[in-house]
Amino acid sequence: MGKLSGSVVTGFVAYLLIAVALVGIQPDGKSVRQVIPVSAALNEDSLQGYARAYQPRPLVFPEDHGAHPDFRTEWWYATGNLAAEDGRRFGYQLTLFRIALSPNAVSGASAWHSRQLYMGHFALTDVAGGQHRAFERFSRAAVGLAGTRARPWKVWLEDWSFTGTDEGGFPLRVRAREQDISLDLTLEPLKPLVLQGDRGLSRKSDEPGNASFYYSYTRLNTRGTLEIEGRNQAVQGQSWLDREWSTSALGDEQSGWDWFALQLDDGRDLMFYRLRRRDGSPDPHSNGVLVAADGSVRHLGSQDVRLDSLGSWTSPETGDRYPARWRLRVPRADLDLTVTPRVADQEMRLSVRYWEGAVAVAGQAAGQPVAGQGYLEMTRYEAPF
Repeated sequence: MGKLSGSVVTGFVAYLLIAVALVGIQPDGKSVRQVIPVSAALNEDSLQGYARAYQPRPLVFPEDHGAHPDFRTEWWYATGNLAAEDGRRFGYQLTLFRIALSPNAVSGASAWHSRQLYMGHFALTDVAGGQHRAFERFSRAAVGLAGTRARPWKVWLEDWSFTGTDEGGFPLRVRAREQDISLDLTLEPLKPLVLQGDRGLSRKSDEPGNASFYYSYTRLNTRGTLEIEGRNQAVQGQSWLDREWSTSALGDEQSGWDWFALQLDDGRDLMFYRLRRRDGSPDPHSNGVLVAADGSVRHLGSQDVRLDSLGSWTSPETGDRYPARWRLRVPRADLDLTVTPRVADQEMRLSVRYWEGAVAVAGQAAGQPVAGQGYLEMTRYEAPF
């Protein structure tokens, strides 16, 4: 969030549960939609019985690539910027969410029963065409329709999937097909895994347990094929992979977030999520990392990053108003960057609305020009309910 995030998955899914129509599958194959009311989505009682993230713990792989069903929410989130053979540029997002519907398994249930719901978001941005297309799926983790395993690593929602090609998980194959778009990519890390927050524990507020386990692969070499408009061609580029699981929601005074995942051409990667308070001010639990070309990590707190929105863009479909560009500064690293969407309209108009899309980066690093690319997510810019 990555993943929605990314992005803060716990807050995103709590917000998502306000609006999303959850899908159940009957034995005859027909779907039944059930709307979760606001009171149920935000009531603290709805978190009872789930595991919570209270303190750092060792992450073990490939096991932690798989699901953590005792926690309420989880995501596997890949974004990237691609160049095709004909020179066209594309951005892509594939996110698979796992959402627990109950903290306890039901004994003696049929093969169609599952307490785990999977939701997927797939999007493609055609930069030259100025077009962004987004798709959504739901399924319970029943009769093989959706699920997760750790050895070998695989997460799937029908034919949308992340599949590890060896015991360690990488290279990772990413596949999705919808309408006239088909993506088949292979991702290989160029840097070691990054543990976000405190050794992988990302705290979202002072409340005990209001945290997630969170790790990232900030730069992955990406190759594969993209089929669009009836044409199949080779693509290459770089991707970013986020993993996060939690039971928490945003705090009472937190209203949304802005998440940046940027890859600079000097070899550095920057992730920062700014949590916003209801009065519009940045929350002190905003956090991030600056990853050097050699993979070494500098953690960034809310005081280390300065963010200023530059103008605004209003969705012609929803009327929601988002920042149009951003100025992002990290004074300790002598970084001064401007982040600009490659296409203005990359709004995800699905069960819940948010802006998620490919961005270009330009600016200065220690007084020298620097450029880059990445992904940006912006949430809760809609009018109040």
